[in-house]
Amino acid sequence: MIEEQLRQYPAVVVANGAFPDYPLAHRLLQNAPMVVCCDGAFQTFMEKGAYANAQVVVVGDGDSLPAAWKLQYAQQFVEDKSEAYNDLQKALRYCISQNQNRVLLLGCEGKREDHFVANLSIMATYSDRLSMVMLTAHGMFHSIRQTTTFPSFPGQQVSVFCKDPELSLSFQGLKYPVHDRAFQFLWEGSLNEALGNSFTIEIVGTGTVVVYQTHP
Repeated sequence: MIEEQLRQYPAVVVANGAFPDYPLAHRLLQNAPMVVCCDGAFQTFMEKGAYANAQVVVVGDGDSLPAAWKLQYAQQFVEDKSEAYNDLQKALRYCISQNQNRVLLLGCEGKREDHFVANLSIMATYSDRLSMVMLTAHGMFHSIRQTTTFPSFPGQQVSVFCKDPELSLSFQGLKYPVHDRAFQFLWEGSLNEALGNSFTIEIVGTGTVVVYQTHP
């Protein structure tokens, strides 16, 4: 079920965190129509295996690529030396420029926890322009801006994060229900549990909510 859901995101961005070296991520990379690598992740991406089915693009300032690699893959390299954005933002901005509106994020966790927190914030920031899901070794994060129903399974661990105290939330189908509540703190919607095959996060107002679900 999860793999079918994730295949609905045709553009896959590979960030320069820990390489997503687990079977689900490999299958998604092998079948993705487009893979956008942050330049720091490209060498590892190529060394881990060939993904012949994908159109592979490398985005960044190029500082992380050996000169020989930049020459060899010149046609796939999209140089962006802007200091206003980091490499993940550059990759997302490239997806927007290519009208790729549904994006799967890989390699966003690991190596440095501060980068992971920043990557979650970036996903939330760009959720007004892109529909995204961030896949990790243990689960996945969705960034939503409207009422959304998620497929789930009984006992699935779920956390809901919202930084906007003006946003009213309700939870249906979770062990600990919430009714028309505005969170004051980021942790207040965490550590919940799905009761059945779906749950719904209702949003009243304009803002961003991040939802985490564990893998089966």
